[in-house]
Amino acid sequence: MTEPALVARRAGVDLNEGTAAACGTFGELLQGVLPDGTDFLVTFPITRGTRAWFRYDRVGPLRVYPTHKTKSLRLARSMLDARCASGGGSLVLDSDLLIGKGLASSSADLVATARAVGTVLGLDTSPATVEDWLRPIEPTDGVMHPGIVVFEHRAVRFRARLGILPPTTVVAVDEGGRLDTVAYNRRDRRVPPALRAGYAHLVDELAAAVRDSDLQGVGAVATRSARLNQRWLPKHNLDALLRMADDLGALGVMCAHSGTMAGVLLDATAPGHRDTLAAVKAACARLPGTVSVYRSATPSGAFPGSTHAS
Repeated sequence: MTEPALVARRAGVDLNEGTAAACGTFGELLQGVLPDGTDFLVTFPITRGTRAWFRYDRVGPLRVYPTHKTKSLRLARSMLDARCASGGGSLVLDSDLLIGKGLASSSADLVATARAVGTVLGLDTSPATVEDWLRPIEPTDGVMHPGIVVFEHRAVRFRARLGILPPTTVVAVDEGGRLDTVAYNRRDRRVPPALRAGYAHLVDELAAAVRDSDLQGVGAVATRSARLNQRWLPKHNLDALLRMADDLGALGVMCAHSGTMAGVLLDATAPGHRDTLAAVKAACARLPGTVSVYRSATPSGAFPGSTHAS
């Protein structure tokens, strides 16, 4: 990690506490392997995420609540050590993201932690530097970056910014259980050269669709990616969701490529969206699993990644 950039603040003197937030992502619009062997994903930020509050204590121990958030505790300690700040403090995380489902719950925890602790300590919390903080801890989704991005999750490295989309909605079915993302990402995924070339083509298609606000194009790429992912982490409901999307005029389907959810993607600005949403929810309720609804976020939405310190 490069030497952390500092601003003119004194830990525990000018600032004592700070808050921050980070959004989650509903699975991925696209995930695969590129011709050069790089594992990548494309984020789909949602209006659910994690809020973090940190209060610095120059003499007390460092604690995290809930206590099982040990990755965030490790990150906070590394940031205190980098700042040569004695003591510890209290880190409180409040998340409305389910764990082990493919919603980037751990990534959102870590990004919110980095932003809250960094703001109090006067450390750089830009997206690139947050990547540096998170890289030693685990493979990470690109939720430190605003909007839809292509992200190298195993290397924890930004690749390209695609932009933002008009409002969209996902009606999801959770098939149950939890997936350990870290363990899953240790698996050796053998992707043949022809398929790697196909993933590169899908990235180009998706970039053009996002640029043009072409939701039908976005839905087509997301559907193709969900189909391809069946060879590695099959979703039992995918065929039913595909039929549902066709029957009800949805944009397509998308899935958590390293999670337990798959869903139907809808244009939230389309005429009759409320009726379509109700019909999709009713149809999904007939499938095995738990139904939930997720809405796309924008950089100015409910989880913009803002910080506050005092």
